[in-house]
Amino acid sequence: MATYRAVEVAPDGGLRLTERGLVPPGPGQVRIRVEACGICHSDSIVVHPHDTQEAGRVPGHEAVGRIDALGEGVLGWNVGDRVGVGFLGGHCGVCAACRLGDFVGCTDQPRTGVHVDGGYAEYMYARQTGLVAVPEDMDAARVAPLLCAGFTVHNALVTNMRDQGGLVAGDLVAVQGIGGLGHLALQYARALALRVAAVARGTGKEELALGLGAHHYIDSKASDAAERLTELGGARMVLATAAAGDVSPLLGGLTRGGRLVLVGVSSEQVRVSPRQLIFDAVQISGSLTGTPAQNEQNLAFAQAHNVAPMVEPTSLTDVQTSYDRMMRGDARFRMVITV
Repeated sequence: MATYRAVEVAPDGGLRLTERGLVPPGPGQVRIRVEACGICHSDSIVVHPHDTQEAGRVPGHEAVGRIDALGEGVLGWNVGDRVGVGFLGGHCGVCAACRLGDFVGCTDQPRTGVHVDGGYAEYMYARQTGLVAVPEDMDAARVAPLLCAGFTVHNALVTNMRDQGGLVAGDLVAVQGIGGLGHLALQYARALALRVAAVARGTGKEELALGLGAHHYIDSKASDAAERLTELGGARMVLATAAAGDVSPLLGGLTRGGRLVLVGVSSEQVRVSPRQLIFDAVQISGSLTGTPAQNEQNLAFAQAHNVAPMVEPTSLTDVQTSYDRMMRGDARFRMVITV
């Protein structure tokens, strides 16, 4: 039997290189020859010590490659098609949420690299309903982070521009956290004709943030970020991208009716007072990527406006070092496995 290399989670929580048998895809699935896969903080959902029986998952949900085999019943896709797979691995089409058109809320949808094996590998398998068509002329290492990190912030911004009473061109948007998500959020927000304030601790990222599209930089270590946002006229939206830290104080920097939208999964609680909700009419919500069709729109927008991640390439043989670098916050700003 032919084999392929993959990186799996060991029982001790480490990442180890292994070989898997190359088998045909199942019904409704495709097999993808992976070109690149981003290393995302959300991979930590599965990268931790496991019971021996539960170990062996292949992480990775920012994968791009080419279809090299089709399972029974796959329609609309062909061998050789360039595709991507994001965090949501494909809706079932028959559950109550799907029947209402809520494919993101599908109750039978695997999370790539968590419930099913992901893209830290030479090959991966995916549901046809989770596939994203990828333009031929986009570099794989550029596309990979856009499939999750880029899509997450893009969808949060455009959804709030479509909502009644949402963002309009020229509104002030504050991007909290200038990391894997935040450095892309600055670019998307600027391309959407929004006024952009970058919020981060220290001055180390100021020059970078301004170069990526921010109109203003706020050092939350040196000044009260909410006060600075108020001085700038108040933020119509604060997009919280960091995976750690308390964002509650930033509610004070919102305009009346402004929104705090969380896309970084921090363990900190968000604290809001009844007065803020009632008299200031502030809103708090989260945003979880979107559908494959919306991800294709995201890629088209990124291509048209030259939105691109800052990438550090790595390989399957060096994934553990690269993953540790990402978890320490040392990556600038996206570690990407190229296969």
